[in-house]
Amino acid sequence: MAHLPFFAASFVWNYGLGMTWLAVPLYAHSQGLSAAEIGVLFSVPVLAQITINLVGGAYADRVGGRRVMIASCLAMALGGLELSFAQGFWPLFWGQVLMVFTRAAFWPANWAMASELPGDRGRNVGRLNAASNLAQILGNASCGFVLAYSGFRAGLLSIAALGALAMLLGFATPAGAARKAPSRGMFAGYLVLARRPIVYYGVLCAYLSALPMTLSMTFFPLLLKEFGYGEAPSGILIALRAVGGIAAGLVLARYVSTGPASRSPIWAGVAVAASLALMPILPHWSALGALMFLVGIGSGLQTLYVQITMSEVTATDMRGSALALVGLGWSLSHLTTPMIAGLLAERFGTGWGFHALGLLAFGFVGVIAGARRWAFRDTALAHRSPARM
Repeated sequence: MAHLPFFAASFVWNYGLGMTWLAVPLYAHSQGLSAAEIGVLFSVPVLAQITINLVGGAYADRVGGRRVMIASCLAMALGGLELSFAQGFWPLFWGQVLMVFTRAAFWPANWAMASELPGDRGRNVGRLNAASNLAQILGNASCGFVLAYSGFRAGLLSIAALGALAMLLGFATPAGAARKAPSRGMFAGYLVLARRPIVYYGVLCAYLSALPMTLSMTFFPLLLKEFGYGEAPSGILIALRAVGGIAAGLVLARYVSTGPASRSPIWAGVAVAASLALMPILPHWSALGALMFLVGIGSGLQTLYVQITMSEVTATDMRGSALALVGLGWSLSHLTTPMIAGLLAERFGTGWGFHALGLLAFGFVGVIAGARRWAFRDTALAHRSPARM
């Protein structure tokens, strides 16, 4: 119960994040921005997110994740407020920059805090991920009703209010252990981590785990439209991916193991790759729903594996930096997957594009399987059997 404000702050922030996925692009479109301008509005800030993510991780190690999380919630509040009055490309762009800051700073701080909670680490992180997925589903679903009945300004002000509420809950969250005075520069930890193979292994796993979320915001809707599904059934089917993530966090987290002998990332990766490859040849709603659920489970387990492993093999004073560094895998996936999927779809069609993405994902699984022992060679976990979380 003492840590309920932490989980509540995470839930509220993710609810606001889910609302931005629908409100911001529709708001930009309503103002007459061209497709190219909307593309710049969403792609250029992602490049800045990579840098901000690394800065946020380093600050979390130095001042504690709680302060960084509070700052990211404040950025959501300010971003929602700025966007609600934004007219034209540049005001929208700067509002997007604030939203990028809130995403980039929140995740490494939030995950680092979850790894330090008392009790079973796997279950704590699993519950956090489940709450985050549920909040994003509810935020995305409810935003449509808010926009339909109250308009864009009300929707964006609601996001600002959620950011402010999450910030207040962050203040109510118990502070972690006091940080020792740092004996190195703020970013020196990245130089240490960059020499550890486990970090590159984590980036690979993170990239693969992010594929389904990236596709949910880009090419899943196009595939479903090609099969003849309307907006409502498409929304339900895509939501099953997040439901699979919830199941992974609440039910299957205890089975995720770490260490060089662990096959957790392999089975999770196979679930993602097979689901992507099979979707184009199984157009019935029941089969698509099952595959969406399965891809959500695989993605959720892969994410859990990365979070738990990096928490196990890094000291507390470097955990935020480590999680931020492997988080580059998610950023790179969000940056490259739409381009790769778009080129494949244009060259071969949407269905064959998904087959190719499935093969690419299987290739990642093969690399992950072959690199397990190399990745863990410089960690204590390399000398023991995988620990059941």
